Amino acid sequence: MIALAERLAVTLAHLILDPEAPPARHVAVGAASPIPAAACLLVQALGVPMRLSLLHRARGNPFTEGSAELFDLAAQGRIDLFFLGGGQIDGQANINLIGTGEWPGRDVRFPGSFGSAFMYMMVPRTILLREEHSPRVLVPRVDWVSAPGRSPPEVFRRGTAQALVTGRCVFRFQAESGRFILASVHPGESIASIRAATGFDFDCPSEVPQTPEPKIEELEALRGPVAAKMRGDYPEFCRRVWNNL
Repeated sequence: MIALAERLAVTLAHLILDPEAPPARHVAVGAASPIPAAACLLVQALGVPMRLSLLHRARGNPFTEGSAELFDLAAQGRIDLFFLGGGQIDGQANINLIGTGEWPGRDVRFPGSFGSAFMYMMVPRTILLREEHSPRVLVPRVDWVSAPGRSPPEVFRRGTAQALVTGRCVFRFQAESGRFILASVHPGESIASIRAATGFDFDCPSEVPQTPEPKIEELEALRGPVAAKMRGDYPEFCRRVWNNL
C-alpha cells in the first residue's frame, strides 16, 4: 500500500526535476515540512546532484543563525526552489498564514506569515503544498494575503508558484493569467470531484491525466535511505508513515 505522504513526496520530486523548469541546483526546505524534505532527499537518493538546505535539522544544521542565513541566500539569488503552504490558498496563488475573520484572524489563527512573502518573491520557483483539499482551504479569495501569487510589474520579483500539490491533484500555475490549470488527478479523483472540492475557479483541459504512480525504485528509496536520514529530524512523521513496514 502506498501512503499519501509517499505519493505526494514522489509527485514533488517529479516537479523538482521538471525539465521545462529552471534547474533546481539549490533547494531549501523550511521548518516542519517533512514531505518536501522527503521529496528532496528522494531526488538525491536517485543520484541527481542537488544541494539541499534543511532548516529543520536536530543536528548539523548549516544555518547557525537560523532563518536569517536562509533569507540572505534567497536575497542573493542562491536558492532556486522553496516550498510554501497556507491555511488558505486562492486561485491567484495567494496564501494566507495569518488567520480568518477580522484582523488579526479573530475566527481562526494560523501559525503566522514569518518569511513567506520574502521567500515567495525572491526564490525563482515555489511549489505550494497542502494535503487537505477542500473549499475551506482552497478559497475564492484568501481572507488575508501573507504572500502574493503575483506582483505589479514595477515590483521586483524573481519568480512565482510553479505548482500547487494537494491530497487530490496537481495544479500548475499560469503566471501570465494568474490562474491555476488542473495538471493531473490522484487515483480515485476526477475533474468533477476536484471542482466540487475546490473553492476557486481554475482552467481545465478536456482530458486530465492521472498523477503518475510512484515507481518501485522510488518507493524503495523513500522507505530505505530517505527514511533513515529523516528519522532524527522528523521522528513522528517517520513513525506515522513508515513504522508499519
